[in-house]
Amino acid sequence: MDTLTRMRAFIDVVEAEGFSAAARKIGRSKALLSKYVRELEDELGALLLNRTTRQFSMTEAGHTYYSRASEIVREVDSLADAVRESSGDVRGRIKLSAARTFADAPIGQSLIDFAKQHPDIVLDIHLDDRFVDLVEEGFDLAVRISRLENSSLIARRLGPFSVRLCASPELIARHGKPTRPQDLANMPCIVDTNGRSLANWRFKGEGEESVSVNVSGPIEVNSPMAARAAAVSGLGFAILPDFIAAPDLASGRLVSLLDDRIQSGSGIFAVYPHRRYLPAKVRVFVDFLVQWFKNREGA
Repeated sequence: MDTLTRMRAFIDVVEAEGFSAAARKIGRSKALLSKYVRELEDELGALLLNRTTRQFSMTEAGHTYYSRASEIVREVDSLADAVRESSGDVRGRIKLSAARTFADAPIGQSLIDFAKQHPDIVLDIHLDDRFVDLVEEGFDLAVRISRLENSSLIARRLGPFSVRLCASPELIARHGKPTRPQDLANMPCIVDTNGRSLANWRFKGEGEESVSVNVSGPIEVNSPMAARAAAVSGLGFAILPDFIAAPDLASGRLVSLLDDRIQSGSGIFAVYPHRRYLPAKVRVFVDFLVQWFKNREGA
């Protein structure tokens, strides 16, 4: 049994957070994975996992080994992908991180379309509204909706992103239209707690300065989809991603307000770690997303 096989077994167990979950995920027996990990520990002369009947945790040596082993396995897989690409054979598993907002919105169809077009590539999609550490947590790439900040990651822009201040016609009839951002401080607002600004909404000012407005209202929720539903129901004003608000704006269920005061500069990005060999499967996936969004903008 070679070290690389044992190494993969250890990584599978760590990332699945258990032997049983890893066995179900990769289609091997729990006993076999346990054997591989035990052999790896014997080979290294170090305990990598603390095991109990219900759970396990990594030892300090386990954390160190997992971090380096994950990089080694990715490099090996990337090199294999490069060889396969030269023969026109692109396959494998892509571990992707994306926000729930992305997958739940119409643009989430891009993931389904890719899977249909590339049946030999498995999309292992993890939906989480936090920013994951791609290298530390073993992700191939992430789709992020935000302003692009300096980082050690490579980013490709997929499409534009903006937000809209929205309200239902019924709410506007009851409370009136805000004529400036500061008016929202005295109006019912729906706070999406996933947003970085939380209840402190920022707008363009009259000049170079930005305007910050503290808002409050009947609902605070960590989901833009739930915030949209609350806005459609007339519970308050809401700041929503444009791709979520668009259908309701088109139907008249929501009205867009203060458009000239909304800050811009955000985008939708595919981000991935710097690597010597970018896996062909990742390059194919990112190229597909870029073209998918380009076609959508032209539609």
